[in-house]
Amino acid sequence: MSSDLILNMRNISKSFPGVQALDRVSLEVGRGEVHGLLGENGAGKSTLMKILSGAYRPDSGSIEYNGQLIHIASPHQAQQHGIVTIYQEFNLVPSLTIAENVFMGREPGPWRFIDWTAMKRQTRELTERIGIDIDPMTIVRNLTVAEQQMVEIAKALSMDSRLIIMDEPTSALSSQEVEQLFQIIRDLKAQGLSIIFITHRLEEVLEICDRITVLRDGQNVGSRSVEDVTVNDIISMMVGRSADELFHREETRYEQNEVVLRVTGLSRTGTAQDPNATVLEDISFEVYRGEILGIAGLVGAGRTELARVIFGADAFSSGTIEIDNKPVRIKSPRDAIRHGIGLVPEDRKQQALFLALAVRENLSIAVLGRMLNWHLFVRQNEELDLVDEYRRALDIRMSSPEQKVINLSGGNQQKVVIARWLAMQPKVLMVDEPTRGIDVAAKAEVHGLLDELARNGIGVVMISSELPEILAMSDRIITMREGRLTGVVAREEATEELLMELMTLRVDTMTGP
Repeated sequence: MSSDLILNMRNISKSFPGVQALDRVSLEVGRGEVHGLLGENGAGKSTLMKILSGAYRPDSGSIEYNGQLIHIASPHQAQQHGIVTIYQEFNLVPSLTIAENVFMGREPGPWRFIDWTAMKRQTRELTERIGIDIDPMTIVRNLTVAEQQMVEIAKALSMDSRLIIMDEPTSALSSQEVEQLFQIIRDLKAQGLSIIFITHRLEEVLEICDRITVLRDGQNVGSRSVEDVTVNDIISMMVGRSADELFHREETRYEQNEVVLRVTGLSRTGTAQDPNATVLEDISFEVYRGEILGIAGLVGAGRTELARVIFGADAFSSGTIEIDNKPVRIKSPRDAIRHGIGLVPEDRKQQALFLALAVRENLSIAVLGRMLNWHLFVRQNEELDLVDEYRRALDIRMSSPEQKVINLSGGNQQKVVIARWLAMQPKVLMVDEPTRGIDVAAKAEVHGLLDELARNGIGVVMISSELPEILAMSDRIITMREGRLTGVVAREEATEELLMELMTLRVDTMTGP
């Protein structure tokens, strides 16, 4: 093994009943290298990393680490070797302090006693090492997502890790927080640590990674230096076809004389933390039948809050909402649904799906009322017909209607949520971060689905933090900052530079129609 490599996984294979998850996959990671591990959902990335972290055992193959052939039988053994995983869903206890989370199970001090002074000092040394200044006794639930991620990194460093696996580390971060994380990664790299970086955001790969390895269908497609590839090259490696063959929305004509949703002077004041805080201020816009209206803004701009108010999940202080030019009163999601408004929330796992239930139950739950006999018993044939209809229409890949939704890929989970709303035949469908955490090919399928909904006359409101997605999909774009509308831009006039300018304005500026 080369002395320049910290990790060399050779010919790793792993199968599950009926599935060959990995077929002779190899992965090499250099010392002080940021290595991107890429592939669609189901390509084998998670299985390979679970083998490296000790959660799975390979059927065959070998792992060389620091020049030694090792066998990793458990996550604890992986940590003893200095291999630590930071998962997308953090492994922190919200009710405990930063220091307690960092040293959980490894608290300094004599037997059965904790040396709190030493633990606080060591925690502060770790946080200072990654360039953040947070009181070690801060309760974790009071931290932002970005700060919680810093705690996970500090915990990894406390284990004397030399190889850190980061699984979708930027999925819930703002652009400023992403840059802060990237600076920390650069600092760790300069200290000689190696990082395996897993992401679906391919632009980030070119910015932070040194090399990439791409998996497809459980096999190694190849490893390349980022200096030698473009985003389109990576997409081609991941999906087996050119990026030009993926979905690109053509210019569409929507019914500009048919307003399906009109919001006028919508304001909301007060949060759980500050009853006097301005959340939304004097928001007015229209959504036309068959239009995709994009909403762009930085984190904290009020995009999600606006969708929740329109859907009745949060109350608004003043303003009016009209559907088909008729004023409606929306005080709850039930009211919104009755008037034909649907919402696919930002966090599908926490806010949309019943993960322990089957696809059938998740898809049909919102329309069970029309499939009951005597208001008690579900007509199962109708329910199964409904599931089959949307399985075919949306190409939902599942083993059967009884498969638990938690076992679907992210893209297929998102399709189930969208199918639930389509079964209710909405007039307006709001989708918040519709492609977060799903791979390139699934993203193209979701984009195609949203385009089809618009062509069928549904008014689609799409909230996204990815400006390329907003630009590619929207007929018009509204921009927000600090709860206020700062611009309205037509598709043909929109550029990333213009949107970013409007997203950072401090006063209302109307641009375009």
